[in-house]
Amino acid sequence: MKKTRMKFCGMIMILILVSISGCASKEQSSERESGEITETPVKTEISDESPTPVEEQSPNEGDIQVADSDIIKNDIDLSAAFHGINGCAVLYSSKDNMYSLYNANMCEQEVSPYSTFKVISTLAGLKNGIVEDASSKMNYTGEQYAIPEWNADLGLREAFQTSCIWYFRQVIDAVGEDEIQKELTDLSYGNCDVSEWNGSNANPIEELNGFWLDSTLKISPFEQVQVLAKIFEGDSIYNEKNVNILKEIMLIQDDGTQKIYGKTGSGSEGQAWFVGFSEKNDETKYFAIYLDDNIQKENISGSTAKEIALKIME
Repeated sequence: MKKTRMKFCGMIMILILVSISGCASKEQSSERESGEITETPVKTEISDESPTPVEEQSPNEGDIQVADSDIIKNDIDLSAAFHGINGCAVLYSSKDNMYSLYNANMCEQEVSPYSTFKVISTLAGLKNGIVEDASSKMNYTGEQYAIPEWNADLGLREAFQTSCIWYFRQVIDAVGEDEIQKELTDLSYGNCDVSEWNGSNANPIEELNGFWLDSTLKISPFEQVQVLAKIFEGDSIYNEKNVNILKEIMLIQDDGTQKIYGKTGSGSEGQAWFVGFSEKNDETKYFAIYLDDNIQKENISGSTAKEIALKIME
């Protein structure tokens, strides 16, 4: 009888211990699910514009990401070319179907295209018969602009190469909002937002404003390269004749072995672009350089971005 009672008590003690252990396990499980307990701390980085989710953090240099079945991204270190300027770069080899990114998080952020949008304005003008070739002129209104080259009737080539805003404002207005919206949608050009058609009054002179100038239209450096590749690889609504006219006025350097084509753009607070492509040994490489450095804004311009790009392309 005594043995039976001891055996019974022992069984009760075992059941109590199991019950206590199970509650502790559930409490730990519940805490883990609520985020109060983690086995390994999660390190996150926060940018000035938005938090960066853990799964979107950039890999180490040389690591390769396969974002989907068609896009391969490779992180590279181009810091030596930027000389301490805050910026990023996207390079794309159509031969290898490989994107190389410097400062990858910044490459994915959509910002104003500024005057790099003249690449699209030119094609829209040609496609819709607003301009016919590189010599097609727009009428100068007589307004005295700070840039002397703008104070005359200009042809397409001169307007593109001097980045004349009033010329392309006339082209864009003549094409019309509905058509521009359609063409941007076809290109998947950033956020495709032209809702602030006349701009945000960033400039006191009315015709020097537009949706592409520090306004509603935004595009990332990565998307810039995708759009350029779509156009010059013949995968857009623009015909070969018009693309070749654009290509002709984009040429900035030809040293006999390599040709470089591009367009600058810049804002007033240290933002600057240079986008384009190079041709060498029957290989085309697309690029987008974007700078955003308010601290050094006095020294930042489209020319700065262009110099960085040319150094990289060497």
